[in-house]
Amino acid sequence: MAGHKVTILESATTIGEIGAGIQVSPNLTRQLIRWGLAKRLQEVVVKPEALTFRRWCTGETLAWTQWGDSMEKNYGAPYYHIHRADFHRMMYDLAKPHVNIRTNCRVVAMDPSIPSLTLRSGEVVHADLVIGADGLKSTTRKYVVGEPDEPTPTGDAAYRAVIPTGILLADPDLRGLVETPEMVGWLGPQRHIMGYNIRAKKEYNLVMCHPDRDQEEPWKAEESAARMKAEFVGWEPRIQKLLSLIPSTLKWKLMDRAPLETWVHKDGRLALLGDSCHPMLPYRAQGSAMAIEDAAVLGNLFSHLSSYAQIAPLLRAYEAIRYDRATNTQASSSLNRVIFHLPDGPEQEKRDRQMRAAMEDALREARGEPPETSTDTSTKGNANQWADKEKSAIQFGYDADEEAEKWWREHGQSKVGTLGIPSKL
Repeated sequence: MAGHKVTILESATTIGEIGAGIQVSPNLTRQLIRWGLAKRLQEVVVKPEALTFRRWCTGETLAWTQWGDSMEKNYGAPYYHIHRADFHRMMYDLAKPHVNIRTNCRVVAMDPSIPSLTLRSGEVVHADLVIGADGLKSTTRKYVVGEPDEPTPTGDAAYRAVIPTGILLADPDLRGLVETPEMVGWLGPQRHIMGYNIRAKKEYNLVMCHPDRDQEEPWKAEESAARMKAEFVGWEPRIQKLLSLIPSTLKWKLMDRAPLETWVHKDGRLALLGDSCHPMLPYRAQGSAMAIEDAAVLGNLFSHLSSYAQIAPLLRAYEAIRYDRATNTQASSSLNRVIFHLPDGPEQEKRDRQMRAAMEDALREARGEPPETSTDTSTKGNANQWADKEKSAIQFGYDADEEAEKWWREHGQSKVGTLGIPSKL
C-alpha cells in the first residue's frame, strides 16, 4: 500500500462466494504473478489451449486461435480461466494484512471536497482521498459527473451457470469440452454462448447472452431452466445437452455507460476506478483486467507521494495514463456484441469467411508451416478480434506498472516530485 493507511468500505455484510467463471488475460495475470500469486493461481485455474468459435445451429468451427503456452511466449504472461470467488479470495488475502476492510458499510452520500462519506448507519467517514471502486451502480460516480447518472440497458441479458465436469466426461459428445480445454463460443442471431473450464477442470462455466425481454425485472433474477432453453431452440445438439444439465440459472441484465469526460472530481480528492468509470460489457472479457490495471497504475503513482499537494496532480496522471486504454477497450467490447450477434445473412457470411481465413493462418502456424501471406496483415481488422495480432499485442502486452513508471520518469519528477511538504496519507 506504499506506506499509506487504506480503509476499504465494503457494502456486503460478508466476503462470501459469488459469481461464476471469469477470464484473466495476460495483462492481468502479469500483475497477479508480480504480486506473488503464481502458486495459488496454479491450484485453481485452467489454461485454455485455444479460442474456438462455432456456428450456432451446426457446431461448425468458424474460428480457431492458438492460446496455451503461446500466450506466455507472445505476451510474457499466461491466459487463465478462474472462478470469480477464487479470484476474489486471492485478492482479499493479498490485501488483508495491509488494509482495514470494513464490511456492511454501504455508502449513501459523500462530500467530495472534504472528502467525507456517509454510511447507511449514519456514520461519517473522513479521508484525505476517496477512490470510488463501487462498480456499475456506483454511488460516487454522480459526484464526479455532477448529477445523477444511471446506466443504460443494452437490450441484452446473460444467463450464467456452472456444471460439474464429471457429468460432461461421462458423455462422449461433451467429453472433449473438458479434455481439450478451450474458450468455446457459439455465435448466433442476437445470441451467443461462451463455455470454458474453471477450478482445475472440476467445473464447466457457461455464459448465455440473449435479448432481454423483461426490462422491468431486477438486475439479477433467478430464471427457470425452461425459459432459458426456450432462448436457444434449434441450437446444435451439444448446446441442447449442456442446457439439459442446468436445473436453474441466474439472469443478469447487461447494462452500459458512455465514457465520461473525466474520472476525477474537480477538487482533486475523489477519483473513480474500474466499472464505476468505464464498465466493460462481457464480450471482450476485460472487465477485471481493466480494474486491476487501474489499481496497479494508481498504486504505483502514489508510491511516490510525499505531500498532500501531490494528490490532485497524481490523480490527473492516473486518468491520463488510463483513459484512452480503458475507453478503447470499452469500444472493442461493444464491437464484439455486434460481431457475435449478426443475423444469418450476407454480413454473417462475410464475418465467417474472415474468421475462417484467420483460422487457416493460425492452423498453418501451429503446424510450423509458413503463412501464405504476412499474418499481421491478413489478421488485421479480423472479425475474430483475438486473431488480430496487432490488437492482441496492444491488449495483452500492456504492463500497467511499466506505464506508470514511464510517466514518472518522463513527467512525474519534474511536474509532481517537487510539490509540497513531505507527508503520507
